[in-house]
Amino acid sequence: MEKKSFDPWAWGKNTNSVQAVEVKSVAGTLYCSGQVAIGATGVPSNADIRTQLIQTISNLEQLISESGYECKNIVRLNIYTTSTQDFFSNCMDVYVPFLKKYNIEQATTLLEVKALFATLTVELEATVVK
Repeated sequence: MEKKSFDPWAWGKNTNSVQAVEVKSVAGTLYCSGQVAIGATGVPSNADIRTQLIQTISNLEQLISESGYECKNIVRLNIYTTSTQDFFSNCMDVYVPFLKKYNIEQATTLLEVKALFATLTVELEATVVK
């Protein structure tokens, strides 16, 4: 698999993402449903957004790994949150290290939504290649 990222604007270096990702010679593509802070018992978290993001990332890592893929090959990562302000204020110290841990350079969209399921405040939706 060949992966190349594109970010033609200087300000893009500050976004923790890239503007586009090209992938060639792909052996498979994994389209992940949105992952949230739901534990093994199926109960949605009612914790703060930062704690929910930690669980959400853990769930995403587990899903990708158990599917035979690697987080380093995430090419698209969409973020849905009930508050972009809370996300930027309380989650960047969790989100950015996750990206750096795997050297992820992904196309991304951050959307503030009116609500997520039950008490959830953040959801991650990924596309992964190999």
